[in-house]
Parts: sequence; C-alpha cells; structure tokens
Amino acid sequence: MKNNFILIICEIRHYVVSLRHKQNHIKMDQKRILKFLRQVMANNNREWFLEHKKEYEAVRAEFERGVQQAIERVVTFDPEIAHVKVKDCTYRFYRDTRFSPDKSPYKNHLGAYINAKNKKALRGGYYMHLEPDHCLLAVGNYWLPTNILTSCRNEMMANTEEWLKCVENKEFLKYFGSDVAMNTKEPTNVDSWDQPQGFGLAKLKTCPSGFPKDWPHVNYLRLKDYCCWHAVSDTFFEGDGWLDEMERMFRAAKPMMDFMNAVIDDYE
Repeated sequence: MKNNFILIICEIRHYVVSLRHKQNHIKMDQKRILKFLRQVMANNNREWFLEHKKEYEAVRAEFERGVQQAIERVVTFDPEIAHVKVKDCTYRFYRDTRFSPDKSPYKNHLGAYINAKNKKALRGGYYMHLEPDHCLLAVGNYWLPTNILTSCRNEMMANTEEWLKCVENKEFLKYFGSDVAMNTKEPTNVDSWDQPQGFGLAKLKTCPSGFPKDWPHVNYLRLKDYCCWHAVSDTFFEGDGWLDEMERMFRAAKPMMDFMNAVIDDYE
C-alpha cells in the first residue's frame, strides 16, 4: 500500500514537471500583444479598457510567458538571477499621472526588468520592452546618484584596460556601439532610446569636475548611466528564435554590467 502511494506521488510529480516543461515551450504571441497595445494607443481611456479587460489579461499572460522564457535563458549564463520570478520583473500597466501633463491612464508598452536584487535596485539588470514600432532589449542601469557615479568613474580609470575590454570588444560594439550615442553633446539629457542602438542614455556636456579632461577615454567619464540598448523589429519576438539572439546581446553586455555592479553593490 505504501509503495503504491509513493508510485502515485512520483507519477503526479512527473506529470506536473512535464506540464510545466510543455507550457514553457509555448511561444509568446507577439502579434497579439502589439495589436492590443496599438488599440490602447488609439483608445487610451478607462471606459474602453474596462470593455477590453479580458483581452488585456490574455495579452498580459502572453507577455509573462515570454518573460519566464527569458529568465530561464538568462539563468544559463547568469546564475545570480536564478531566484527571480516573473512578478519580480514586471510593472503595473496603469500610469502614475500625478505629475505628468499627459493624463492617459494606461501605458503603451509592456516591459520586464530582470534584476538579481529587484526591479528598483541601483545595480544593473536585463530589460525587454514590447511597444509598437519601438521594441528593444537593454542591459545595465539607467540612473545612479552622484557618489556612486564618482566611484564608477574612479574604477574605470583605475582599471582602464579591463573596462575597455568590456565596452570596446567586437561583440559589444556590434550590438551597442554608436558614435552618435557616445559623441553627442546637445542636449545633456538625450532621450537616446530613439537611436537604433547605443551606450549611455544621459551624458554630461563636459568632463565631470575632479576628473582629468585630457584622459583619452573621457567620453566614458561623461556618462550619467551605464545602460546599453539595441532596438529590434516588431517581428523580433515571434517564434522562439528570439531567445538565442537575446542571449547573444545580453552576453555581450554582461561584462560591462558586472564591472559596474561590482562597484554599485558596495552601496546597496
């Protein structure tokens, strides 16, 4: 009797594992997601949204399936995020309009930030973004306080050779290299997401105070964040081949992120 009970438990566990494995290989329906987001952009009001809430919930489930697949792939080369769940990475669809002139209640995109600590942490992580005509992948962090920026700048000057290996190798430049992104001077805070790829969303106009203006790699000192991004087409996430390309991009950026996270982690 006891042996039969154990066999039944084992069979149930095997069934659950098999079911999860099968579910994880169901492809994310990118077309459905982007179609709904386009509809939201054309009808961004509470009444319309409530009438289509079931579709939103279905689209949300599709996106979260893709996020789960992304997490499982990232774990293969970054075990630090092995504990991360989908709910730790995703955001509310409702906009905070309190301080914005745009009172549209809903976002026009779905995004997920895979971070070993949490999505509000200062340390860098991996980001996937689905938005009509503006899908992208990104790695790093998008904001740091001045004291941590100073430490990061000191670190890159103290270990220049290691830093350059991270950001000037063939793979990094293939996905994130951009002369425009690195050399632009006007204005200081450029919304660089509109560029097809790059490194550094916001930059100082000149070398930061206290650092040598004649340093050969002064452009890196001017960075106010360490975020690199690569825009992808609206068809990028179709099928399951996107996971391979995502992995190549994320692997290319990971050494840069690790370099900065080693500094940032001392403050968190």
